Amino acid sequence: MPRTARTRWRLGLTTTALLTAAALVPAPAHAEDVTDYAITVDPSAQGAKIDDTMYGVFFEDINRAADGGLYAELVQNRSFEYSTADNGSYTPLTSWTVGGTAQVVNDSGRLNERNRNYLSLGAGSSVTNAGYNTGIRVEQGKKYDFSVWARAESGSTLTVSLKDAAGGLATARQVAVRGGWAKYKATFTATRTSNRGRLAVASTNAAALDEISLFPRDTYKNQPNGLRKDLAEKIAALKPGFVRFPGGCLVNTGSMEDYSEASGWQRKRSYQWKDTIGPVEQRATNANFWGYNQSYGLGYYEYFRFSEDIGAMPLPVVPALVTGCGQNKATDDDALLKRHIQDTLDLIEFANGPATSTWGKVRARMGHPKPFHLTHIGVGNEENLPREFFARFEQFRAAIKAKYPDITVISNSGPDDAGTTFDTAWQLNREGKVDMVDEHYYNSPNWFLQNNDRYDSYDRKGPKVFLGEYASQGNAWKNGLAEAAYMTGLERNADYVQWRPDMIWFNNRASWNSANYEVQKLFMTNVGDRVVPSKATTTPNVSGPITGAVGLSTWATSAAYDDVKVTSADGSTLLSDDFSGDASKWTTSGRGSWSIQDGQYVQTDTAAENTMVTAGDPAWKDYDLHVKATKKSGKEGFLVAFGVKDTGNYYWWNLGGWNNTQSAIEQAVDGGKGTLMTKAGSIETGRAYDIDIKVRGRQVTLFLDGKEWGSFKDDKPAEPFRQVVTKDAKTGDLIVKVVNAQSAEARTSVDLGGAKVASTARVTTLAADQDAVNTETDTPVTPVTSTFRGVAGKFTYTFPANSVTFLRIKQR
Repeated sequence: MPRTARTRWRLGLTTTALLTAAALVPAPAHAEDVTDYAITVDPSAQGAKIDDTMYGVFFEDINRAADGGLYAELVQNRSFEYSTADNGSYTPLTSWTVGGTAQVVNDSGRLNERNRNYLSLGAGSSVTNAGYNTGIRVEQGKKYDFSVWARAESGSTLTVSLKDAAGGLATARQVAVRGGWAKYKATFTATRTSNRGRLAVASTNAAALDEISLFPRDTYKNQPNGLRKDLAEKIAALKPGFVRFPGGCLVNTGSMEDYSEASGWQRKRSYQWKDTIGPVEQRATNANFWGYNQSYGLGYYEYFRFSEDIGAMPLPVVPALVTGCGQNKATDDDALLKRHIQDTLDLIEFANGPATSTWGKVRARMGHPKPFHLTHIGVGNEENLPREFFARFEQFRAAIKAKYPDITVISNSGPDDAGTTFDTAWQLNREGKVDMVDEHYYNSPNWFLQNNDRYDSYDRKGPKVFLGEYASQGNAWKNGLAEAAYMTGLERNADYVQWRPDMIWFNNRASWNSANYEVQKLFMTNVGDRVVPSKATTTPNVSGPITGAVGLSTWATSAAYDDVKVTSADGSTLLSDDFSGDASKWTTSGRGSWSIQDGQYVQTDTAAENTMVTAGDPAWKDYDLHVKATKKSGKEGFLVAFGVKDTGNYYWWNLGGWNNTQSAIEQAVDGGKGTLMTKAGSIETGRAYDIDIKVRGRQVTLFLDGKEWGSFKDDKPAEPFRQVVTKDAKTGDLIVKVVNAQSAEARTSVDLGGAKVASTARVTTLAADQDAVNTETDTPVTPVTSTFRGVAGKFTYTFPANSVTFLRIKQR
């Protein structure tokens, strides 16, 4: 099956007010009470320095995070460039309704070469745009700026109106058009609020139209071609140290050719920065990797400008000419590689060059004569071909360092936290003495609770880590808790690691903070300048042996299973099924199409995913599982499960996963999956494989066709109680940050190691049910501030169940 789907939270924001409600924060226990945990702080020791760029944000145009999201344009498909290349359901008139006669034309009468299509509107006809989501959002009393490029050789009058089903939303405007292509403007003031507005343009005579646009006047910092204010303000409220853009999979997928007649006007291109600058009507549109069109109205200039507006370091990522995200192909065209390397040098000049330089002059013409102060640049994103990637990366780095020696060039380690690609990439990065390596991973909440110490043992003499993408799978409070627990380890290793979050939801009328956003904001606005060494006691390990039933599954594949046998450690048979009768021993999930065929148990639906059937007792332990499996057709191989407790908690051996390119052991905990080990390899269609899995305690050994494939011991505790302490140099505050990711309060003794402190602390608490999810109308995960008056050199505090708590303690 494909690598576990990434949870990307749509951008969506307004700063949530902190509530002063002391009653919502539990009172600390008395000093004589027995405590569950102990935190000991050593203020005399010096921990890692925390850089201003410790935390930042990553932006990728996914889930319409740009057009229809952060980019404030209200008209969808404004230049009639939508195409089946973007999405199979698209036409050049997607999101438009025609009244009368109109057709989209691609001929020499176009507005410009890189904006290929335009609308030919008949006399007495009109077009109406539906906007995004439920429609165009307008608010009573606010101004909206309309513009259009139009051509009418014989002259025409355009009537432009804003309306919804109930009637007009503003006074209609009339625009006189005469002659060749020219830009025309008008302004509306909304007479009432609506979430379902439509923009209509009617013409008295035949006319050609293109770039039909409607922007709210009130964009972020009132910037032209600007950003949606509420979303931009939410990002700014995080006070990020850097902004990584424009992706992601947008950077290293699709054609590496340019948008020109010579390339056949490639519509599925990698994100190339020169496509995205200059006047918006001259910017080329492109097919977005995530299944829609991107207008490039939000381009490199706007990213740089936004980074500057929020005081963040810009961190662009350019293609390395090795595709990723499932495409996995290296481009061998040397001239094309050299062109992209030169484009990268030109990008640095665009960002940093004087206004008299070739590309600095372009920046200045766009409205920014001063440089943007670019210091870091990423080359490539999640390449699955580490050797091919690194060979090209070295050419980029050499060219950049030769001309711009002060620029930090960032490499990467592929799409996962471990495995062959990861190990090979890190080996190459170390041998090549790379400055910084971009790590990406998306794992279960349990993985983040188990891997708090991930960076404790990384070699400080090797490349530093830029943790460019990470998330736990899901958007509930338990995900925020797991990420918060992990972040304590990131802060502890602040001399080595940099990081970023992703976390906002929105629609056309509102935006709201996810639980993850609230965690990130709490950490990002209370970073501190240095780690203060501290220790905490741990939760007793009561995991016991691996227990559970067994299972068979498929993913977008038809497979046949036979001769299933489960034997206990003493040799007794727990389960035996050769499928000569019925399948009554097996419980189905309702997914897929399972049946007995020719003495085998066969799943025939090649579109169905995770079709698991189970058999046996969830209390089984210390057993051997044997099964014979044959792939019949489809994209992948087969999945054999063990330690099955229920539908959300199990292990499985995924043979031929990720489009039949690798095999792995995956663990599901409460519905979220993490990878325990992985190896490259594929499964042959029609070949019968003997699979044996030996479970002893928490040790598992796996055999394929009688040969040992691998083994693992799942004995790493998922520690739910994590903490880190930092110091704010400006205020002198000690910031004690505690995550209690369990459904019981944690009575904790805190020893500040002799530090002289005030008796009161400012407390910020996030606490909610583990499955709580913030929505547009309900935000159960909301920060609460209070004052705690029991601080001393040694004191006791009770941290709520399922909580993240920050205590800011003043030193005297």
